Amino acid sequence: MKFTDGFWMLRPGVDALYGRETYDLWAEGRTLRATVPTKVIERRGDTLNRTTLTVSLHSPLPGVIGVRIDHHQGAREEIGFDLVGAQEGHGDVTIDADAGHLVSGGVTATISRGAPWSLTFTETESGRVLTSSGEKSLGYIELSGDAQVDGGLLGDVRGDIERANRGAYLHEQLSLGVGELVYGLGERFGPLVKNGQSVEIWNADGGTSSEQAYKNVPFYLTNRGYGVLVDHPGHVSYEVGSEIVERVQFSVAGESLEYFVFGGGDPASVLERYTALTGRPANVPGWSYGLWLSTSFTTDYDEDTVTRFIDGMAERDIPLDVFHFDCFWMREFNWCDFEWDPRVFPDPEGMLDRLHARGLRVCAWLNPYIGQRSPLFAVGKERGYFVRRPDGSVWQWDMWQAGMALVDFTNPEATAWYQDHLRRLIAQGIDTFKTDFGERIPVDVTFFDGSSPERMHNLYAQLYNEAVFAVLEEARGAGEAVLFARSATAGGQRLPVHWGGDNSSSFASMAETLRGGLSLAMSGFGYWSHDIGGFEGMPDPAVFKRWVAFGLMSSHSRLHGSQNYRVPWLFDETEGRDEADPQSAVAVMRRFTKLKSALMPYIFAAGRTAHDSGTPVMRPMQLAFPHDRNADYLDRQYMLGPDVLVAPVFSEDGVADFYLPAGEWTNFLTGEVVAGGVWRTERHAFDSLPLYVRAGATIATGDGAHGADYDYLDGLVLRVFPAEGTRTTTVTAADGREASFTVEQTPAGVRVSSRDLAAYSVAIANGEAVATTTGSVELAR
Repeated sequence: MKFTDGFWMLRPGVDALYGRETYDLWAEGRTLRATVPTKVIERRGDTLNRTTLTVSLHSPLPGVIGVRIDHHQGAREEIGFDLVGAQEGHGDVTIDADAGHLVSGGVTATISRGAPWSLTFTETESGRVLTSSGEKSLGYIELSGDAQVDGGLLGDVRGDIERANRGAYLHEQLSLGVGELVYGLGERFGPLVKNGQSVEIWNADGGTSSEQAYKNVPFYLTNRGYGVLVDHPGHVSYEVGSEIVERVQFSVAGESLEYFVFGGGDPASVLERYTALTGRPANVPGWSYGLWLSTSFTTDYDEDTVTRFIDGMAERDIPLDVFHFDCFWMREFNWCDFEWDPRVFPDPEGMLDRLHARGLRVCAWLNPYIGQRSPLFAVGKERGYFVRRPDGSVWQWDMWQAGMALVDFTNPEATAWYQDHLRRLIAQGIDTFKTDFGERIPVDVTFFDGSSPERMHNLYAQLYNEAVFAVLEEARGAGEAVLFARSATAGGQRLPVHWGGDNSSSFASMAETLRGGLSLAMSGFGYWSHDIGGFEGMPDPAVFKRWVAFGLMSSHSRLHGSQNYRVPWLFDETEGRDEADPQSAVAVMRRFTKLKSALMPYIFAAGRTAHDSGTPVMRPMQLAFPHDRNADYLDRQYMLGPDVLVAPVFSEDGVADFYLPAGEWTNFLTGEVVAGGVWRTERHAFDSLPLYVRAGATIATGDGAHGADYDYLDGLVLRVFPAEGTRTTTVTAADGREASFTVEQTPAGVRVSSRDLAAYSVAIANGEAVATTTGSVELAR
């Protein structure tokens, strides 16, 4: 939201007061406080009739500095994010003649005395400045009814928010250095680098081709080695080097603004601290990484259709781990009533038993709404389980489901009621849920617990997914619960997995989808998926096959469409291509599904790292290579885990341009060894894509012939990619058993040993594997 008209003027209808000086400083335990008036105090009379801000610094964790800016502290205290990792007892305060300092875990925040206002964040040891708040950074803004501000939210929503806060806003501006680049702010499908963008943190159901986002996260990190979270679950408006090109501005409605600065020095360390505060991604089961096949959305389907698709995949030797039933497993107009439509699924328990007997897990679609025709509507209305209008009536509209109401997850009884219906489905045999929707939450409503509707707009998705995830974890246990969720905000990473929403069947949409996933990864989310082939429209065979390779080289992989099925043989029929052709959709699907399944020991370990430290499975190049300036703007490639580079092909002709960082790289599919530090242009058939392993890596592989869910320690093959030195790698089975291996590489060869596992095999890169039953093996080059 832009308040100024260039450097000197304000926009019409805007009144702005800025924190001008630090008038005084004091300590309260481990908190540093400052009085910041909006005029430099020159005489006693200047202290009268003066808008004044109070700034407080504290530390919830080592290396994390919290900043709270208050105007009127008597305003209603609103809910913030659930900072599950926050602790007491961090940070040391000192005050001297020139400034006050808060030091925590290698980060120092310094508030200078006097004018102009100055708050600087530095690395304690080196003194390097991370960012700072300076002259006219702290702003208290009042808008008149005809204010002409650019950005922000449109129409009645903005009006409702401003009326609730008397038109008052607070903003902070943090400096950007020369060459500093900003990443994150949730799953955004535009440019990965956010500099120059206006970003509204407001969940919306806008597809992948718009500036709107399903997963808005008010957290960004930069290539200067720090990150910033605004602790405001509602609307946060960002101007990222846009209104003030040398600053990031963030503004919120109301009388207070709180944010946290995370040190770290590199993006992975920043994410480690950020997810320590907001929560780590949960572990997810091995089967969830395998191929998911959906009924698609508005297609016709019954058990015969489902069986035909599953039989077709099995007959074509394409491993399948999960089958998903989309919306129409329930009767139309009744979403949600949590009842199988008896016209097409007369025997759901028997059907689910038959699917389980084939080794499949089953997913069912949900949303947090109750349509008026659902028998549950009357129950929820009578018991007060729905979000209400200010006059006490149930909030309803006809978009999506006729007369639908929103379950009020701030009401513990309503949440338990909703969860009980899920428990019944789990007892029938459902293994996981697709938690769709949760974005279009109105603000002209009241919630059971009195929460601010503006703050609940984004936070609703968190409460919804928490309710569903808790039931799955209760039934399946920690590490076995998994969602397929669309909406989220900060903290949503604790409730995986998330997918990218409604994309289209084109190469352009494939690219924008990847940008969204990389942006989400920079926002603390460990796992991510997308609709292979695009959701809207019927992809042509080339788009579908290229997307298959990309989709199977993502952390999670799902075939799903809107009006068309996504089984691969339909695309071969369209193209008139023999399924035996290596370039057929069936063959491409088989190849990459088995490749991913074979890589599961390596990918599963990357998932464990996401859980342990917050480093995502799919890693943007900027995160993996923070000191390589060539990586700064890369948005069409990524690292899958620590060592495998993936560059999806976004063209029918197979031409891919991508960058290999410095060092030696081996093509995982062909064994070709090439030097990095260069851009490469390659042409790939449909059954290939640039897939490179960096030198020194040990890639743990398994059989994977029958899917992603198997014992990763049984039949294990360690593929060692040459680079002298000694390294350790650990392979973890889905049940938690671990085996560690020491890999010693010399010019003469490779020696691998383990005290944990006697029987395994070792190969040098793509060479022939040599088995051992003694726990150690040596291979000559």
